[in-house]
Amino acid sequence: MAEERHHTEHIPKWKKDEIENIKELIQSHKVFGMVGIEGILATKIQKIRRDLKDVAVLKVSRNTLTERALNQLGETIPEMNKYLDKQTALVFTNESPFKLYKLLEQTKTPSPIKAGAIAPADIIVQKGPTSFPPGPILGEFQSAGIPASIEAGKVAIKETKVVCKAGEAVPQKLATMLSKLEIYPLIIGLDLRAAYDEGTIYEPELLAVDESKYFSDIISAVQNAFNLSVNTAYPTSATIGTLLAKAYAESKNLGVNAVILEPGVMDALLAKAHVQMTSVASKAADKDANAVDEDLREALGAAASAAAAAATAPAAAEEVKKEEEPEEEEEDHGEEDGMAGLGALFG
Repeated sequence: MAEERHHTEHIPKWKKDEIENIKELIQSHKVFGMVGIEGILATKIQKIRRDLKDVAVLKVSRNTLTERALNQLGETIPEMNKYLDKQTALVFTNESPFKLYKLLEQTKTPSPIKAGAIAPADIIVQKGPTSFPPGPILGEFQSAGIPASIEAGKVAIKETKVVCKAGEAVPQKLATMLSKLEIYPLIIGLDLRAAYDEGTIYEPELLAVDESKYFSDIISAVQNAFNLSVNTAYPTSATIGTLLAKAYAESKNLGVNAVILEPGVMDALLAKAHVQMTSVASKAADKDANAVDEDLREALGAAASAAAAAATAPAAAEEVKKEEEPEEEEEDHGEEDGMAGLGALFG
């Protein structure tokens, strides 16, 4: 105990002040988090600090001093020490951890990768034209492992290619050509490692919420709950109006289909009767029209028969005349023969 007190007494005042300042910031804000600032230039950190000044406080301190401050605060907070790694900054806010995570994600921007840096993911160069004219740059592309040729007076990438796999170090020539092509494999910004809120530690995996999907899920849940309440006739303040309207419509349909003569359904019954009457009248009219058509067809048939008969009448008359003429000649000859016989009889 004496040894610990002796060691503490030799801590410089500025370090003690820094520890007290960290403790004060933690106690005066609802939420605080630890963020990684590896690879971020000091100028960018200053810009981020200015952008966040209305909603959060960003503080960069030594990890050892941060650890001391956390150890002096309660029992839960020291668990945040495990997120102290390499270059770490502290952020303090009165917003929720989810809002803090979203704000910090907005600080991230694409950045070129340096030679010797480890590729965070596969670095891919896409096939297509570039803005570079023919020249030595064609050989620079090829020496960097990027397939290139001359097309339409410009340097063009001949095929899509993975030029560096995730986890591999980026060669110097490749890093230079990626910058010229404006391919920025790195996403630089404040990387939230964990956020502490009233005894609970939130990691990024929990804070990374797809707001549009979350909102869509809530809307779907509300609709399903509403439909369930209506279909099971479970009255609530949100569904009572729909349930009453549904009950009214069903009772009215029952009255109309059962022909119950009540004031509430008389209009519907009369309308239904009118529709049925119109339908019957329409069918009757269609039937009369069919009868007229049948009479017309009969009349036309009779007329056609008469016309055919008229056309054949002259020929028939002529034939009859021809048949009657020989009979008259025979009668004349008979009379002459008779007279001759009488003459002979009376001398």
